[in-house]
Amino acid sequence: MDQGSCGCCLIQQKVNMIKMYFNMTLAKLEKEYLQTKQSLCNIEASRTAFSVALFDDVTFQCYGPFTLNTNIIYKHVFLNLGDSYSVDTGIFTVPHSGVYTIAITIYSDAGSSGRLLAACASLQVNGQVVSQSREQNRDDQEDSATVVLVLQLMAGDKVAVNLPEGCFLCEYNSFFNTFSAFLLYATE
Repeated sequence: MDQGSCGCCLIQQKVNMIKMYFNMTLAKLEKEYLQTKQSLCNIEASRTAFSVALFDDVTFQCYGPFTLNTNIIYKHVFLNLGDSYSVDTGIFTVPHSGVYTIAITIYSDAGSSGRLLAACASLQVNGQVVSQSREQNRDDQEDSATVVLVLQLMAGDKVAVNLPEGCFLCEYNSFFNTFSAFLLYATE
């Protein structure tokens, strides 16, 4: 008998074909697993969220007024996932291009009725005003405002909250002045 028709040889050929199919399938699964693992690592690395408040403690304090427009430097960090917010500069440096939700809340207290109240702030991207809230009057003792935006930002953009000249923000017994942002989804 020739080797092509031998029963043992036919079985060995089938076993070799099954081994080859198994090895190819395993190699394909390993490649897909590595790609999936890399995608998951990329998603985890792109997590970006922060939330900060003006002061670390809750005793009555005010920030401003200043004679020039000044970046607000928020010192109390609730969350800084991705370390993209700097407590030294008050600037959020966008780590990944994408769509972000950004929120600022401002509060001020004139101290007593009849005194000037100037609660104002502007949200800036790369030094350009995107949105602002301004309340300068003598009609009441306290004012607050919240601005929430969804913006498409590019990696490297600088986002900050600016205190306009002559305005001031105050805190007491709670964290009234906050700045927060988080990545909704990456675009690159």
